Amino acid sequence: MIKFDRLWETMKDRNISTYYLREKSGIDSKTIRRLKNNENIETKTLDKLCSVLRCRLEDIAEYISEE
Repeated sequence: MIKFDRLWETMKDRNISTYYLREKSGIDSKTIRRLKNNENIETKTLDKLCSVLRCRLEDIAEYISEE
């Protein structure tokens, strides 16, 4: 399972709101909801997030084994 807990930590560390994220990246509120619920998103969304936050993928997402 891919979890996005690191995204919220990175945003908090950088004092970035979901409003700023939506405005600067073009990500809609439905996608924000999907991120909060750790649901599937497209890789282009991950690219947008990394670009806006100026971070690496591992700063916003983490794979958790479901064993």
